[in-house]
Amino acid sequence: MHKLYIGMVGLPARGKTTVAAKILDGLSKEGIRTQIFNNGDLRREILGAKSSEPQFYSPTNQTGKAAREEIAVLNMNRATEFLQGDGNVAILDATNVSRHRRLTIERMAVYPILWIECINNDEELVEASILRKTKLPEFSKLTEEEACMSFKERIQYYEHIYSPLVDEKMWVAIDSLHNRILNENVPSGVPFYPNIRDILVSDWVRNLYLARHGQTEYNVMDRIGGDSSLTELGHKQAKALGEYFKGQEINYVFTSMKRRSRQTAQYVVDNMPNCTVIPLLEFDEIDAGVCENLRYAEIKEQYPDIALERSEDKYGYVYPKGEGYITLKERVDRGLKKALFLSGNAERVLIVGHQAINRMILSHFLFRRQEDVPYILVPQNSLFHIISTQQKKLFELVKFMDVDLSN
Repeated sequence: MHKLYIGMVGLPARGKTTVAAKILDGLSKEGIRTQIFNNGDLRREILGAKSSEPQFYSPTNQTGKAAREEIAVLNMNRATEFLQGDGNVAILDATNVSRHRRLTIERMAVYPILWIECINNDEELVEASILRKTKLPEFSKLTEEEACMSFKERIQYYEHIYSPLVDEKMWVAIDSLHNRILNENVPSGVPFYPNIRDILVSDWVRNLYLARHGQTEYNVMDRIGGDSSLTELGHKQAKALGEYFKGQEINYVFTSMKRRSRQTAQYVVDNMPNCTVIPLLEFDEIDAGVCENLRYAEIKEQYPDIALERSEDKYGYVYPKGEGYITLKERVDRGLKKALFLSGNAERVLIVGHQAINRMILSHFLFRRQEDVPYILVPQNSLFHIISTQQKKLFELVKFMDVDLSN
């Protein structure tokens, strides 16, 4: 049976561990015996909290440098032992940003090694990833601000020694946010590479739950947009959503910045002590511009041309000083990419969105003509459960409340 090392490459908070987890998940389900060997886990196990201090990563800190090299060698030995047994693919999950480190690993390699470089220059996402990293136990004695500063200083040290992949025998560079291959130098016949390549360019959704907020005051009044709160029925719907997930573990919940989305999500979060909640501006409802906060009847009366033109092309119409489905697509796609990136291959992720937003997210997974997207049913008493991996595609609508009196 073929054997292969995969060496991850990239600065911290660029998605290496997420990509490694996707590869592990995908290959394992194909019967390819795969295991991750994470330098950070080994470092924390051997050296403890002292290795979390920024100076440990300084290129001029010879003691820290020697310790990091020793851990890399030990992890490589463990990976080789796995491959020399019944293992097929050993993933070396570490920064490996210096050419010196990669040469050391290549000299030790008993089998071919494929380098995968994760690149993400989106500053907002890097900031969010750093914030997520500060939740690690090694930063438990620091405030959030102190932990962020510490981690950013660590990144700066890595930047001093960062050498992108160029001279290695086999490598691929990917945009880890958009799951896009930027460049590659991989000869034919590399073990498992067709499987790996497909995984690298795929959105990996293990269990994505997509729910709409509960009924709002504006829903009852037939108004659009705004930032209204849930009605009594809306709170019941939200409570039923929370009850549906009771006993399960939701790892991440993403909301919009609007009250109705956050209020609905809270009923789920209250039952999930270890859940991470992240509001995203990209998931805010469509901006109706000059029609914001108006009733549909008022739009017909005050702006008859808008009502007529939108009825003729609901997908392509853009509200004056606002948005339309056609302009909404880019920001919602970005929000979905951010959610999947930040959740990092988590087992279960929930998005509590809005009608138009959820329609755009659903269109990412459903085959629908774009002119039909504005008519996708998004009820307030049901959720969508989506799985999308190499081995399984699942799309189901699940009712969590029997009676739906919402608009």
